[in-house]
Amino acid sequence: MTNTAPTTDFDRAVGFTIPARHTRGRVTRLGPALDEILAAHAYPPVIERLLAEALTLAALLGSTLKDAQGQLTLQAQTQGGIVNLLVCDYKNGDLRGYVQFDALRLSQLGKNPSLFALFNKGHLAVTFDQPATNERYQGIVPLDTASLAEAAQSYFLQSEQIPTVVRLGAQRDKESGKWIAGGLFLQHLPEGEAGRERLHARMDHPEWEHVEALGSTMGVDELADPSIPLETLVWRLFNEEEEVRILAASPLANNCRCDGDYITQVLSKFPEEERAEMADENGVITVDCAFCSSKFSIHLSDFVPPAL
Repeated sequence: MTNTAPTTDFDRAVGFTIPARHTRGRVTRLGPALDEILAAHAYPPVIERLLAEALTLAALLGSTLKDAQGQLTLQAQTQGGIVNLLVCDYKNGDLRGYVQFDALRLSQLGKNPSLFALFNKGHLAVTFDQPATNERYQGIVPLDTASLAEAAQSYFLQSEQIPTVVRLGAQRDKESGKWIAGGLFLQHLPEGEAGRERLHARMDHPEWEHVEALGSTMGVDELADPSIPLETLVWRLFNEEEEVRILAASPLANNCRCDGDYITQVLSKFPEEERAEMADENGVITVDCAFCSSKFSIHLSDFVPPAL
């Protein structure tokens, strides 16, 4: 395994396989891209950490898509939770995300509230859209686990019956004070994919138990340390394996993809009287993007009147 990673390793996802263990994996670390997303909002630290971990999960899962135009969306909703909505998505290396929450109720909690304290009776929806094949997959799992990572593991176990390890972590850089987040994703491949009989898949296969045990030792300090190349993290975990194949890295970036023309098209579908109610005294409709906080000002005169 040749190390070709940068000295300071940010905003990449690196895939790998361990053929003898019938395992595939991803490791990622977010830095500047994460900081740009968080900077668009004035979230308290608890929410920043939550969103950082969710974006890391989106990067891990989204980077497995083979369709360049494919999209991975994570959406967590609650019933009576302090966090009532969390949305993240990934498309061709671009990440975005936002959180809606009750600031007053959040202020009454401690510094490290549990996932249940934030979401109460909530659920996590994981959606894979692949336009090239016109396929859409969605799985929903309850947020009754201790972490988002465990919820993701439950998704793959329930929806696809694939044993999975997910490790997520976020912490502030000691020098810059900015958030850095990292994640590890491991899966025991369906046996049919490895040339074996899929019907004989086992959740307690010895080769998977070995990989699972190693992956579970990965800590936040390593995942969020930019001085450790991602390839080195893989080597630290699996250096005793006879072969580890490193795949091409996927660059990651903050890109909201909000578009003024698209917003105008959406507003044009509303009746003229409803658009008039949305507008201010100057005839301007202001639309805020929940993802990046960009503001779009659309004048009523921009809408073409329907043909007679």
